[in-house]
Amino acid sequence: MPIEKLTEEEAKEELRRLAELIAYHDRLYYLEDQPEISDADYDALRLRNEAIEKQFPHLGREDSPSLRVGAPLLGPFKKVHHRKEMLSLDNGFNDQDVYDFMERIRRFLNIPSETPIDLVAEPKIDGLSATLEYHKNRFVLGATRGDGVEGEDITENLKTLKDIPAQIEAKDFPGITEIRGEVYMRHEDFLVMNQEREAQGQPLFANPRNAAAGSVRQLDASVTAKRPLKFFAYGCDEYAPFNVQTHWEFLEKLKQWGFVVNPLAKLCTTVDDVLAYYHELESKRATLPYDIDGIVYKVNRIDWQTRMGSSTRAPRWALAHKFPAEQAQTRLNDILIQVGRTGALTPVAILRPVTVGGVVVSRASLHNEDEIARKDVRVGDTVVIQRAGDVIPQIVRVIEEKRASDSHPFSFPHTCPVCGSHAVRLPEEVVRKCIGGLVCGAQAALRLRHFVSRDAFDIEGFGSKHVEAFYQEGLIQSPADIFTLEERDRQSLTPLRNREGWGDLSAKNLFKAISARRKISLHRFIYALGIPQVGQATAKLLARHYVSYERWQAAMREAKTPGGEAYTDLMAIDGVGPSVSADLIAFFDEPHNREILTSLLKEVTVGDEKPRATSSSLFANKTIVFTGTLEHMTRAEAKVRAEALGAKVASSVSAKTDYVIVGEDPGSKGKAAKVLGVSILTEEEWLKAAGE
Repeated sequence: MPIEKLTEEEAKEELRRLAELIAYHDRLYYLEDQPEISDADYDALRLRNEAIEKQFPHLGREDSPSLRVGAPLLGPFKKVHHRKEMLSLDNGFNDQDVYDFMERIRRFLNIPSETPIDLVAEPKIDGLSATLEYHKNRFVLGATRGDGVEGEDITENLKTLKDIPAQIEAKDFPGITEIRGEVYMRHEDFLVMNQEREAQGQPLFANPRNAAAGSVRQLDASVTAKRPLKFFAYGCDEYAPFNVQTHWEFLEKLKQWGFVVNPLAKLCTTVDDVLAYYHELESKRATLPYDIDGIVYKVNRIDWQTRMGSSTRAPRWALAHKFPAEQAQTRLNDILIQVGRTGALTPVAILRPVTVGGVVVSRASLHNEDEIARKDVRVGDTVVIQRAGDVIPQIVRVIEEKRASDSHPFSFPHTCPVCGSHAVRLPEEVVRKCIGGLVCGAQAALRLRHFVSRDAFDIEGFGSKHVEAFYQEGLIQSPADIFTLEERDRQSLTPLRNREGWGDLSAKNLFKAISARRKISLHRFIYALGIPQVGQATAKLLARHYVSYERWQAAMREAKTPGGEAYTDLMAIDGVGPSVSADLIAFFDEPHNREILTSLLKEVTVGDEKPRATSSSLFANKTIVFTGTLEHMTRAEAKVRAEALGAKVASSVSAKTDYVIVGEDPGSKGKAAKVLGVSILTEEEWLKAAGE
């Protein structure tokens, strides 16, 4: 459905579905190197998500894909904490997106139209991102991007790549730094390797990207050494030690130091130059010796990059301009109904597998019953699968001339396919939902799976299959049951160690893992509860604001009173709007949820949230509100600067506000600060105190 035609409830439900779907594909791509969809499919999922968030900014979920990078780590590799977070990139899909990107730069930095903005354009290599840490000019640590904060230690594997210098002889190379780039495989080398594997009866790699990712994540570095891997360097964690003023200077230094930099990189001085370069490479794409899926544009001036900063997920000074994707025809074999954690019934098209751009697509979301009716999609139809500009993979249209004469419209079920409960669609909603709640196995099991997931309680060895099985067997029905499982198991006539697939050691390990999670940080606890619209980012916002569980839950109960102090304080948190507030209040207003919390808190201890910053800045861990027109920087730039100092930026003034920074015409917020006795600083005073 076109975004402009979505109702608020439709948008809310689709954002939920997109968050779950993209997280699933993140795990397949970043951790398992086994993507089910193409990069274009994935990019369009994110594009749809961002477009809906832009249309409905108050519905933005804080577990939104736009707020995270990669996926949490799994597997046998040691975790490595990056010196500075490895972010992803925002995407553009057409020329207008590039013009909009340039306009955003001008607005953010308040740059007049006559001032040129140089961009460095670099081919976006379709490989595996990696970072190389150097100490005293020697390569000592290599890691994957992972979730952006932590990666996997693949040092020994990366040491086998000839493109990565083991020692830098140059005297001007920083003593300690990270060089970042992409591990990839050339087409010719990939074909030769696959031919050799076929001759040896080994499974073939699907494409060069998968081959590179799988090769660099081998437990035996000697296997990696036999693989024809390459490395292009393109960035670093911090520019400061390199004594350069522009990104182009930095690339030139990388080449001097022995790193391989893509020779197709180009310094562009106008938008027209950028777009001409894009379309030239697009036409030559098939002839390049390696896969690229677009062009990356970076603001050349490093001081401008610093001023613009980054969002939670991506730098504001860079854009990945993706190449257009493709379409294909296939048969719709069936329509299945999936039940989500909130009870929403989502139709999924089961397709005859079709290869689109080298990737096999076998299913696509149909969103809801209105979408099915609008497109008149029927089982047995020949359909066109779209790969760009909307939720991908999705059905664009039906080829009606190929429809069978005995075809009939799809009848959307009015009962839950899992528990048989009524599936109700309220007048103002587009989504039909099962009313079974915890009675519904799909919802209850999914909620428990979310509770033990890696970003929540992170109970090692307690995967989705175990949670599902334990729920079906009645061993766990609520979160508290997880922590009483060992005690009940001791008294059971059929203890876990005697069950199929288990043994004494595996049972002990599970109980040990559960016991190790009886203490949990506040933000993880909040996220684990599965409150609608409260993802990881919102959970962290709440935890940093309220610090302790006792203070948070008391505030949520008190916030039930509109206009009260607790409600005003909740609404003042930048990033928590009316919709999120309503879901938080509703969660604590539900007696069943309070019963679950009471039982759970008898088993676990929720620790206070640690301060976000250890900075000695005057503004560290203080709540700041900006109001009025700022003269020396834009409001967006001021917010970035405040957060870099460890401050919490709120959108409205309350008794808990520490400072209000006023520009010209401060309006009602300035008056409120005076009434409440909040410290007021002029923009000049703020800049001086901030060290500007």
